[in-house]
Amino acid sequence: MRLFIVIALMGAISGLRAQQSNTWDVYNIAVKQLRNNVLKEAEKMLKEKAVTVTAQTSPRSAGGIHDFYSEGDYWWPNPANADSPYIQKDGMTNPDNFVAHRLAMIRLSRIVGILASAWRITNDNKYVTKAMQHCKAWFVDTATKMNPSLLYAQAIKGRATGRGIGIIDAIQLMEVAQGLYMMQQSPAMDQEALRQVKQWFAQYLDWVTSHQYGIDEMNAANNHGTCWVMQVASFAKFTGDQKWINFCSERYKNVLLPNQMAPDGSFPRELARTKPYGYSLFNLDAMTTICQILSSKENDLWNYQTADGRSIKKAIAFLYPYINNKNKWPFKQDVMYWNNWPVAQPALLFGAAAFNNRDWFNTWAKLDHFPAVEEVIRNLPVRNPLIWIAK
Repeated sequence: MRLFIVIALMGAISGLRAQQSNTWDVYNIAVKQLRNNVLKEAEKMLKEKAVTVTAQTSPRSAGGIHDFYSEGDYWWPNPANADSPYIQKDGMTNPDNFVAHRLAMIRLSRIVGILASAWRITNDNKYVTKAMQHCKAWFVDTATKMNPSLLYAQAIKGRATGRGIGIIDAIQLMEVAQGLYMMQQSPAMDQEALRQVKQWFAQYLDWVTSHQYGIDEMNAANNHGTCWVMQVASFAKFTGDQKWINFCSERYKNVLLPNQMAPDGSFPRELARTKPYGYSLFNLDAMTTICQILSSKENDLWNYQTADGRSIKKAIAFLYPYINNKNKWPFKQDVMYWNNWPVAQPALLFGAAAFNNRDWFNTWAKLDHFPAVEEVIRNLPVRNPLIWIAK
C-alpha cells in the first residue's frame, strides 16, 4: 500500500512538473517582441511637451477652457439647411467635427503608456519623471488641468451640448492610470503629485458613477456599457476603491456576459452595426481588459462562465479565426476602416497568457503593434501591453 501511495505521489508530481513546463513567460517574450520599438518611441516621448485641453477650444463648446469637449463622430450638417441640427450617418465619421481634446487625450495616453513600458524594461527613472510632467499638467496644475468630468463629450450641434455616450472617450485615460500604477513605487516618483493625480481620478469616479450621463452609459447594452465597466475598473484599481472594483466584477458576471454575449461567443449587438468586425474586436478587447484588471486568485474572471456556458474564453475562440484570417469573416464588411483591422489586439495577448494558448500569442505577435490610423488607435484600448501583464 505504501509503495502504491509513493508511486501515485510521484506520478502526481511528475504531472505537475509537466504542466508547469508547458507554461511560459509571456511578459519576457512580449518584451523581446516590443523592446526595440518601445525604447525608440520612448526616446521621442522624452522630448514631448505637455498639451492639455486648455491648448485648444471650440466656439461650439458649452463648457469652459478646462472642460473636455468632443463632437459625435457620425453626425453631419444637414444638406437641406446648414443652420439646422446635424443629422446622423451611422458608421460614417465626419472629419470636420472638433476632436482636438480627444487627440490630446490619446497623445497623453500614448506618452505615459510608452514611458511606463520603457521604465518596466529598463528601470530608468527618467521615464517616470517625464511621465509625471505630463500628468501634473493634466491633473494637478490649476492653469492647465482638465475638470474631472465629461459633461461636454460627443456633443451634437443643435441637439445636445454633451451626452452620456461621450464617456467612452475617457477610456484613453486607462493607460495613464495603469502606467502610474506600475511606476508608483519608483524612487523618482513625486508622491505628492501622484496623490493629487489619484484625487483627480477619484473625483472623476464619483462623477461617472453618479451623474445621469454615467448611469446612462453604464446601462448601455453594447460596447459602451462594457467600456463603462472597463474604465471604472481601471480607475478604481488605481485609486484603491474596492467598492467599485467589486461592483465592476459583479456587473461583468451578471450583466455583460449574459446580456451581450451569445451562446456561441459572438456579440450580436456589435454584429448588427455598420462596422461589425471592428466593433466586435473592440468589445472583445474591452471585455478581456476587464478580466485582466479584475481577476485574482479569489475571483478568476478568466475562467468564470455563466450557467449556460458563456465565457470570455468562448468569446476569444469565436473571433480568433477571423483575426488570424479575416478572409473567413462570414458577416458583412465594415463601412469604414475595413482594411485597417485587425492589429495586435490585446484580447489575443491577454487570452494567450490566461489560457496558455500559443496560437493566440503567435497571431498577436505577427500583427501591427504600432498602428498609425487615428480611428484604429482610438478604438484600441490597450496599446502598451507591457504595463498590463505580470513579470
